[in-house]
Amino acid sequence: MVAKRLAKEEVSTIQSIYLHNFSTIKPLAMLALSVQNINKYFHQPVEFQVLKNISFDINPGEFVAIVGKSGSGKSTLLYLLSTMDTDYGGSIAINGTRVTGMPQNKLARFRNEQIGFVFQFHFLLPEFSVLDNVMLPALKRKKKSRPEIEHEAMALLDLLGIKGHERKKASRISGGQQQRVAIARALINGPAIIMGDEPTGNLDSKNTEIVFDIFRQLAAERGQTIIAVTHDDAFAANCDRIIELSDGEMILS
Repeated sequence: MVAKRLAKEEVSTIQSIYLHNFSTIKPLAMLALSVQNINKYFHQPVEFQVLKNISFDINPGEFVAIVGKSGSGKSTLLYLLSTMDTDYGGSIAINGTRVTGMPQNKLARFRNEQIGFVFQFHFLLPEFSVLDNVMLPALKRKKKSRPEIEHEAMALLDLLGIKGHERKKASRISGGQQQRVAIARALINGPAIIMGDEPTGNLDSKNTEIVFDIFRQLAAERGQTIIAVTHDDAFAANCDRIIELSDGEMILS
């Protein structure tokens, strides 16, 4: 009886430290991202070290900007964090899983499930509807039925202020709306992290503010971790934290 009681208490304790967010259960104490001693070299035309001993941790729900002058290594760093480039020294873990050294097929599957991407250009399929563009990553994953995916996509479009445009072709909405659709698409699989590469770089000041407010809302209200490379000083200054690079070294975190 004592053993059973202890087992029940143990289960209760374990359950209490989990947070339900976007249909994903995550330990509260787990780091969203852990980067340890990252070094990266380019070998053509001559060997050049572009990242030097980069280490930092990011907690779930943090909204972090990566900044630095052109050539500082910030885009290279984001590319490594995204798991698209695996040629580096050091270690990267996402949501408690060490991705460094993971086989490519497993890594691709992990990336599709755990990372959402928002780029400077939206990369929507222009002849597809807004709704179809948002649904595509989830349909590709094949973890839920089409009606379930459509329901979740509609909820995201409502959250991001695009409700009423879901049946329009992506080419028939404004640039600011297209970027919000791209954010919805990045969110559809419930990723651990949203990674943005100059996500407001192609927007005017009004739409930049709208996108920033969306990111802030996602982080504050839904615990969504967001990492964005940006040249926009005002955007970066209003994030939770700034990681600044200079000549491949981290000078501020």
